[in-house]
Amino acid sequence: MLRLLAFACLAVVATAPLARALPSSAGELSIERITDGLTEPWAFGFLPEGEGGLITERGGRLLRLAEGRLSALGGVPETAQGGQGGLLDLLIPKDFARSREIYVLYAAKTPGGSATTLGRGRLEPGGPALSGFKALWSGDSAPGVRHFGARMVESPQGHLLIGLGDRGTGPGGTEAQDPEISHGKVMALSREGQPLELAPGLPAGVFSLGHRNIQGAALDAQGRLWVSEHGARGGDEINLIRPGANYGWPVISYGRNYNGAAIGIGPRAEGMEQPALYWDPSVAPSGLVVLKGEGFAGWTGSLLAGSLKDDHIVRIDPAAGFAREVLRAPQTARVRDLREAPDGSLWFLSVGQGALYRLSPKAKPG
Repeated sequence: MLRLLAFACLAVVATAPLARALPSSAGELSIERITDGLTEPWAFGFLPEGEGGLITERGGRLLRLAEGRLSALGGVPETAQGGQGGLLDLLIPKDFARSREIYVLYAAKTPGGSATTLGRGRLEPGGPALSGFKALWSGDSAPGVRHFGARMVESPQGHLLIGLGDRGTGPGGTEAQDPEISHGKVMALSREGQPLELAPGLPAGVFSLGHRNIQGAALDAQGRLWVSEHGARGGDEINLIRPGANYGWPVISYGRNYNGAAIGIGPRAEGMEQPALYWDPSVAPSGLVVLKGEGFAGWTGSLLAGSLKDDHIVRIDPAAGFAREVLRAPQTARVRDLREAPDGSLWFLSVGQGALYRLSPKAKPG
């Protein structure tokens, strides 16, 4: 069921004391700072038990977090800096303990500007750098520095699903609707970067089309792909992705252009998908997780997304008509990424605080 989400903006005062607890429908939640000193953190992933985790910074650093300490890893690719480009998402595959492979998405320089690129390297236990790094696939080049998208997940079948932005071509251009161009698509690639034919009627590699700027991607317990994506002035969306489906941008949108002009033909068109929900005004959703564990009472199956604009985390319950619950504290300033930990807690990156936090139910007095 379609839901229009409208939230009042609440400014977070930079000097406000950090909260130790956060009220929620799952009870009082504890907020624990894991590490700080981060500059434009973009993505986080868990390594196997005992090895810690990895963090990307848009400026180009890949950091290992182990035993509470950060260390920069070598062997990362050169990235195209400027605007929204840089080192973006990372993926630690399910077989990492055996393969030692790390995948990253980044903006790479091209003769025509830059392109969202998939690369892979190996990280040996305790190693100081990625070894054997190789670019596996690049999207189409564009001269601008916007809308790289760059979120990826590993499908249940073991291939990669990668959400891309329209590279700023819309609403004036319709590249997101062109199946021969990677802009504004979800791409399906093998782990070697080979395009896969998973959507009948579309070119190899194209899984869905008509996206503006995907900033979050997650699989639910059924293996279905959900994405969060930015609109213009209004029209941010959560979408459940079906192979071969067209999500409308820039032909349809619930937002308006930044100059106030209408976008496309309106909010609906035959043959184009409606979002599961949308926001107006925009909240700039970023990161996405579907809770599979039982770490939070009553939240299993909920979607959680961060907000880069309104400084909160929003919980969305598909089983309750996409009802939503806003979680806000000084620590949730510009939340970029969220991940569910093996113990069922929620970890999130705050760009505003330059920090990684752990959110969990507060222990009750014994």
